[in-house]
Amino acid sequence: MTASNSVSATPWSDTDGQKPLVELRGVTKKFGDVTAVDNIDLDIYAGELFCLLGGSGCGKSTLLRMLAGFESLNSGSIKIDGVDMSDVPAYDRPTNMMFQSYALFPHMSVAKNIAFGLQQDRVPKNDIADRVQDILKLVELQDYGKRKPSQLSGGQRQRVALARALVKQPKLLLLDEPLAALDKKLRKHTQFELANIQEKVGVTFVVVTHDQEEAMTLSSRMAVMDAGRLQQIGTPTEVYEFPESRFVADFIGSANIFEGRVTEDGADHVRVQTDVCDVFIDHGQSVKEGGKIWVALRPEKIHITKSDTPVTGENQVSGVVDDIGYLGETSIYKILLPNDQIIDVTAPNQTRPMNRQHLITWEDKVNISWEPSSAMLLTS
Repeated sequence: MTASNSVSATPWSDTDGQKPLVELRGVTKKFGDVTAVDNIDLDIYAGELFCLLGGSGCGKSTLLRMLAGFESLNSGSIKIDGVDMSDVPAYDRPTNMMFQSYALFPHMSVAKNIAFGLQQDRVPKNDIADRVQDILKLVELQDYGKRKPSQLSGGQRQRVALARALVKQPKLLLLDEPLAALDKKLRKHTQFELANIQEKVGVTFVVVTHDQEEAMTLSSRMAVMDAGRLQQIGTPTEVYEFPESRFVADFIGSANIFEGRVTEDGADHVRVQTDVCDVFIDHGQSVKEGGKIWVALRPEKIHITKSDTPVTGENQVSGVVDDIGYLGETSIYKILLPNDQIIDVTAPNQTRPMNRQHLITWEDKVNISWEPSSAMLLTS
């Protein structure tokens, strides 16, 4: 199985003349009085690894099941490769689904598990054997074909489930929390494995996950969901660096958010007055002078220095270390500000602490500051 040379590496960034593989228009699903998916429009292009990210109950798994044909729509339409799926049952759709539990047959060998779907489709035996061997090589399990699922590790079972889903060569592979059963270290390793396999085969993946780090690592693009609606769609960089709302800024990674008032709205800069300090941003944004706004700062973009001399002015404030979280490669400092607000600051532990005199520790007086480009303005 090889990737198609006709598929752009980033079709979503240059859509001129390209038709989406998946088109959702006004898709809505209700369970009684509860609206699980609320009027969603979404395009997904061939070759993407697209992640639906959100908390429990946000509607992401319901949306995936509607793509698969396991749930009906109350209203709206779903097209896959230009074909309306309204009257197409799950078994006739050009999709396959990899479940969170993997759902492997315990009494069958790895090879027979992978071959099962092809046998149901009455593919010739010789073709089945060749395709099973090819997919086993792709997932690096060519020596495990005769083993039973119980003889495999969690990561190996995950790859068998992936191989079984891919061997039928679907146009669209749907993955529901595919790495949730793995421990943290294995999950991180498998994230890159999964992305590499997707790139090799060229099949469009739609992955549902609640794990922000997983979505950021895997996806070419991602959609953040909440209460049945899509809050923002973009590349991981776009969503993280340019969130469109307080919900997205706070849900993706960590963010310090404080309220302010726009005091100056220039073509190439914005000034905001807050209870923390005055904030200067060195890029223009469509905001209303005098209007309420929110400033968001990522903890890793804030500089921290130990100092007994307080600072005032734009993009800087003094405080006291209220708490510290040591994470090995980084430390999280919780800084108590004069207005009693706590700001999180993340700093890399780049050197070993040989001289404790220069360490920042509890109750130390510190100054924090950030670059004019680091603050994010949020209007909602």
